Amino acid sequence: MFELLFLGTSASAPSIKRNLPSLLVIHDEFRFLIDCGEGTQRQILTAGCGFKRLNKILFTHSHLDHILGTAGLLSTLLRWESMEDMDIYGGEDTIARVHDLLFSVVLRGNRAPDFLRFHLLSEGILFDEKDFQVSCFPVNHRGSDSFGFRFDKKSRRPFLPEKAEALGIPPGPWRRDLANEERVVLPDGRTIDPDQVLGDLIPGESLVVVGDTGETDSLLPYVQHADALVIEATYTEEEADMAFQYSHLTAKHSARFAKTAGVGTLYLTHISRRYREKDILEEAQAIFPNTVVARDLAHYQIKKQAQTVK
Repeated sequence: MFELLFLGTSASAPSIKRNLPSLLVIHDEFRFLIDCGEGTQRQILTAGCGFKRLNKILFTHSHLDHILGTAGLLSTLLRWESMEDMDIYGGEDTIARVHDLLFSVVLRGNRAPDFLRFHLLSEGILFDEKDFQVSCFPVNHRGSDSFGFRFDKKSRRPFLPEKAEALGIPPGPWRRDLANEERVVLPDGRTIDPDQVLGDLIPGESLVVVGDTGETDSLLPYVQHADALVIEATYTEEEADMAFQYSHLTAKHSARFAKTAGVGTLYLTHISRRYREKDILEEAQAIFPNTVVARDLAHYQIKKQAQTVK
């Protein structure tokens, strides 16, 4: 199961209730920080999730409201000597800007610690773990080398203990290996195939996170049928011209895209200070009822659910 912890949900500048963009994606012991707006480290402390195992930062793009918190966060971690490793991922422009920020401000020309590593993003799989994978894809936003991220729990076949009992399979490594879809030979000499004790394939949950963007047509292949989509809603439809000018989305545009893509739940973020939350929510829910306007420090669990029908 994937979990979302919204650390910042404002657009461009903070408001009284919303910090600058940052999102923590959690899966078991893995934690991925997506963007790191100013004030992110304080939001982490306020949320009570701490810094343990926070060793991967994925940047959607290089704009300052999405990266300025990196200097403060890493400065704190360096001072506490609590970092074992830190991997930072982004497009070419993003990595260059974050690198300058860290070396000019935090490290002041000193050599980077060995545990600090920078990685350039390109479309494809970033992480391929035992039960999930993370991939990235290009996003269009005012000429920046922007990226979105897709988290997919791998499909699995559940182990059925009742079938194992009926076959007289003793507890221990035989059941473990069968659960891992490996053929086993029991102490009595019998050979058991995984198909004899495994259930039907269960699709895994999927989550897509998109940062700032001015269009969604190119995103459809990467977002289609996701259980959850996190995407911006900087404007309402009344200011659609301004949204187009600055390469952002309206709540209505995001809702239409979620409906077209057949996602399960739409989480809207990157909200301009000029709007009330209910203005964004009403506009989006008129088109896509299963919409949530994320608030700072809100926590959600992403579960497999029936897909929205176009």
